[in-house]
Amino acid sequence: MQKIRPFLWYDNQAEEAAKFYASIFRNSKIGKSVPGPEGRVLTIEFELEGTQFVALNGGPHFKFSEAISLTVDCTSQGEVDELWEKLSEGGSQGQCGWLKDKYGLSWQIVPRVLVELLTHPDPATSQRVMQAMMQMSRIDIATLREAAAA
Repeated sequence: MQKIRPFLWYDNQAEEAAKFYASIFRNSKIGKSVPGPEGRVLTIEFELEGTQFVALNGGPHFKFSEAISLTVDCTSQGEVDELWEKLSEGGSQGQCGWLKDKYGLSWQIVPRVLVELLTHPDPATSQRVMQAMMQMSRIDIATLREAAAA
């Protein structure tokens, strides 16, 4: 068990959300659940790409905000595109690789090359990449590379 696990509060969709996320990420699994009232799940454990989570059906008292998000390190444009489409379905697409899923949880879909280009030793290169990224919703790797090469 990992020492620190994100604990996600849902109104009444914890099990649904866990299964949704597990259907998107290839290396995932659903773990133990604790029964709650009326035959519903109170908490459910799940794992996505090696990170363990706990989801709670806690009622409508608290909502997710952009103050916390889950960042996904992507190795290709195909992975960015696939995750972007699946996670934003029923939610909303933001700027600079941010989206909200249908449960209101914020995600950042980040190609690894973005971090590499933003930390480029030439400040002018990293600034061009930053300016290009600021114009994007879903991150486009080819456009980032063009900006870096300009």
